[in-house]
Amino acid sequence: MRIAVTGQAGQVVLAMLERAPAGDVVIPLGRPGFDLERIETIAPALAACRPDIVVNAAAFTAVDLAESEAETAMLINGQAAGEVARASAALGVPVIQISTDYVFDGALDRPYREDDTVGPISAYGLSKLAGEAAVAAATPDHAILRTAWVYSPFGKNFVRTMLRLAETRSEIGVVADQRGCPTNALDIADAVFTVARNLLARPQDKHLRGVFHMSAQGEAVWADVAEAIFAQRAAMGAGPVTVKRIATSDYPTPATRPANSRLDCTKLATIHGVTLPEWRGSLSSCLTRLMTEQTG
Repeated sequence: MRIAVTGQAGQVVLAMLERAPAGDVVIPLGRPGFDLERIETIAPALAACRPDIVVNAAAFTAVDLAESEAETAMLINGQAAGEVARASAALGVPVIQISTDYVFDGALDRPYREDDTVGPISAYGLSKLAGEAAVAAATPDHAILRTAWVYSPFGKNFVRTMLRLAETRSEIGVVADQRGCPTNALDIADAVFTVARNLLARPQDKHLRGVFHMSAQGEAVWADVAEAIFAQRAAMGAGPVTVKRIATSDYPTPATRPANSRLDCTKLATIHGVTLPEWRGSLSSCLTRLMTEQTG
């Protein structure tokens, strides 16, 4: 497969570059030649790649900044996502759109299914939902993969932030009333490759297309994740760090987060044969890598 992936430095893009199966070619697209803020660059850049499939992984992901830069977030996550899908359709290839749990308001008391009512409560969530709608309107040959709580050995994410804070603090306050599914970008990459192969192998199969939820198995609150990080860190010889469990109201942010980000991934498993690993094992692998890199 030749896979054009939007973005160059994002967690999913870097994970796909690392995990690409032998024989597959991952082509990352980024500035200046490909710029989601310059819609006119999208179609020519994709056409130049001659892809078999396109993965739109680039996004305006600064959730709090999106509250004050909502127009830019909507351009990148909404309008540009639609243009990526239109360009893919013009090339006659499928598009995979990476989306988010933030399209929901978080009020349900169970994991969200694909057919549950959406209702974003942040500018970021609104922009990503607009992107989903734009992709679906542009081409029927799409798979929208909603994921959640993404971390990895790369870039900025919760895991790397906790490790950095642990270097100078013995106690860290972490929110304990937001529940979700911590998901390793490396697992996301593996899943995307499988979904891509399915779409290409069965171009007329409508069941393989549409919206799917894709996150790690299991669930946690952020404080649980932090405790797991610090426990493994201590087991590898670092000093102890205590987690102080706090409420969301104790840590105000510009953007409101869903209290429930759990995703029901049954549909992805049933239709695409994809089940991501349980979150604790994937987190442990990521931590081992990061801690080894720190000490190495």
